[in-house]
Amino acid sequence: MKIFNRTFAMLLPAVLLAAVSISALADGQEYALDPEHTQVRVSWDHLGFSRPGASFDVTEGLLTWNNEDPSQSSVRVTLAAGSAHTQVDELDEMFRDDYFKVSEYPEITFESTAVKQQGDSNRFEIEGELTIVGQTHPVTLEATLNQVGEHPMLQAPAIGFDATATIERSKYGLDAFVPYISDEVEIAITVEAVEPAALAAAAEES
Repeated sequence: MKIFNRTFAMLLPAVLLAAVSISALADGQEYALDPEHTQVRVSWDHLGFSRPGASFDVTEGLLTWNNEDPSQSSVRVTLAAGSAHTQVDELDEMFRDDYFKVSEYPEITFESTAVKQQGDSNRFEIEGELTIVGQTHPVTLEATLNQVGEHPMLQAPAIGFDATATIERSKYGLDAFVPYISDEVEIAITVEAVEPAALAAAAEES
C-alpha cells in the first residue's frame, strides 16, 4: 500500500479536480483510473528477430461511462512521456531526451471523440486523438469491456476494460531507424477505474 499512497498522492489533485469538473454529467458515471491496476504498453519489431517494448506511467485518467448509451461515454488519459521503461537504461534515456524531448513535450495524451459499440457485444471502437511530441493524429482503440459493477474491496462503482491499437510512429516525426525497427507500434492498454471519491478515500485510509 505504500506504493499506492505515493502514486495516488501525485494523482489526487487531478482526480479531485476531474470529479468536480464533470459532476454535472448526470447521464454518465465518472471513474478515475487506478494507477496501480492500469498499464499502457507498446511494442515494435526489431530487425524481424524480436518484439521488445516499453511501458508508460499514467499520470491522469478520467473515464465517463454511460451504461444506457455507451456512445455518450468518453475517456481522457495522460501519460508521462519520460516514464518509458524498456529494461535498457540507455534506451530509456534516449527516449526521454532525444526521442520524446520531454523537456519540451512532457506528456502524451489520448482524448476520445466517439465511442461505438459493436452490435450488442462488449466490444467497442473508441475513436480519439493521440498527441505525441506536440503532434496530434486520430487513433482508434479496439476495446473490450471486462466488467462494470461494484468494486468488492472499495464498495464503490468500478469499471475495467482492455484495448489495443496500432500506430505509425513516423506520423509523429518519430522515424528513427525505420525500416530496421518497425514503423508500426502496437499499443496494449488494461484499465481498472473507480469512482474518484472512493479511490481517494482508499488512499487516505491505507
